[in-house]
Amino acid sequence: MTETTSSIMPLIAVLLPVGAALLVLLTGERYRNVRDSWSTIAAVVMVAVIASMLPDVLDGRVPQTTIIEMSPGIDIMLRADAAGMIFGLLASSLWVLASVYAVGYMRVEHEQRQTRFFVAYALSLGAAAGVAFSANLLTFVLFYELLTLVTFPLVTHRETASAIIAGRKYLAYTLFGGLMLIGGTAWVHMLGIDGTFVAGGLMADQNISKSTAWGLLTVLMVGVGVKSAVMPLHGWLPSAMVAPTPVSALLHAVAVVKAGVFGVVRMLMFVFGAELLREMNAWQFIAVLAAVTLITGSMLALRHDNLKRRLAYSTISHLSYIVLGVALLGPIALTGALLHIIGHGVTKITLFFVAGAINSHTHKENVSELDGIGRQMPITMGAFTLAALSMVGIPPFVLFTSKFYLGWGAAQVDQQVFMLVYLFSGVLAAGYLFPVIYRAFGKQSPDHPSYSEADLRMVGPLAITGLLALFLGIAPNLPFGFFDLAAEVARTSFGDGIPMTKGTE
Repeated sequence: MTETTSSIMPLIAVLLPVGAALLVLLTGERYRNVRDSWSTIAAVVMVAVIASMLPDVLDGRVPQTTIIEMSPGIDIMLRADAAGMIFGLLASSLWVLASVYAVGYMRVEHEQRQTRFFVAYALSLGAAAGVAFSANLLTFVLFYELLTLVTFPLVTHRETASAIIAGRKYLAYTLFGGLMLIGGTAWVHMLGIDGTFVAGGLMADQNISKSTAWGLLTVLMVGVGVKSAVMPLHGWLPSAMVAPTPVSALLHAVAVVKAGVFGVVRMLMFVFGAELLREMNAWQFIAVLAAVTLITGSMLALRHDNLKRRLAYSTISHLSYIVLGVALLGPIALTGALLHIIGHGVTKITLFFVAGAINSHTHKENVSELDGIGRQMPITMGAFTLAALSMVGIPPFVLFTSKFYLGWGAAQVDQQVFMLVYLFSGVLAAGYLFPVIYRAFGKQSPDHPSYSEADLRMVGPLAITGLLALFLGIAPNLPFGFFDLAAEVARTSFGDGIPMTKGTE
């Protein structure tokens, strides 16, 4: 049984990146070494603040704070439940490494307007934390839309024609999704339903018609489906690859798309609930759409020579691993989906870090240009190899663990066809990632000059995240209890689930 406790800690977690952004702005270009340190300092403190709430959350005490009481039953409120802790801990811990990497990348590339970049970079993490700790639909929509607005300057940072076009496309897609969420939230309140998230679904005991339930499901799922890149709502994601690589890493691993799939968890498990979705027979439609996206995204990744675009389509596929896992409406599949959020974040940020390090150091961005690069940049391509093995689902890497639970979860609800979908996608992942490794460690092209490793501020973070892809597969409950948090979400959503580990029983 969970209980809420009054605590300001969720609000502090959201405000820390905002404070960092203000300090970056005040410091400016004149003191850029000081300016560039604020994000890293704030990230470390943010991890500590969120981790301090972990013992209470695992013991069933949920920290909560009300920011604004707008009117009776309509509050801007933050709450650090088990699901929010998963997203919050992932975003904050990866931000520590991403901020270090971003400093190295922006310096090496001599990017312009770095102060503006780091302000928006910090604000995006604050918005992501707000999404993670939103206690109700209204708060979720507020921070979800703020995330769109503060990441737009990052997508268009280089201000080239292609960047402006990509930014407009990004804004068109995500604002459309946001409008759908706003409409759905307003609809819920018009029905007199309290929009506070409830494990098992806030609409579970509401007397609404089937047509109303389908209407609400449609608008809310389209709203989160855009950032989840479920086809045909995915078009913005490959286009956004014109942005600097730290932005690509932010979009794919830390903030934007993770906010999308986290939103899927919130809408299906905390707004509708498994029982209502079964009554509506809605889960089949969502599962089929996710399965189609999962396979199609992997097949499209095979087509692209540009490494970042190949990774973008890989992201589209792996996001639907999570959507499908949630849609299966089983405790084991849900556990696997939540673990996949963690595993994909760590793994995909490594792959984008590597792509950025290679491009900034060698100015090569296509797979066909990477012959022998692993012999010259062994740490960089070694990290890529670790992450690729994880993406394919090779044991004992972290994405093997999540895929194991996803496949097991499909069998638990007697949907073995989706287990085959997961297996086939793993084969396709090997098809678009293993050739990169083969080229990198194969015979070196005689036309290539000799290279060394990239800037240490880039190589260090990518080496750490590459090792994390292995470490979290061996010990998925360390250091932040990710496994126990996922199991707790499954338990409260279904009334059962999978056993907690002995350390937190």
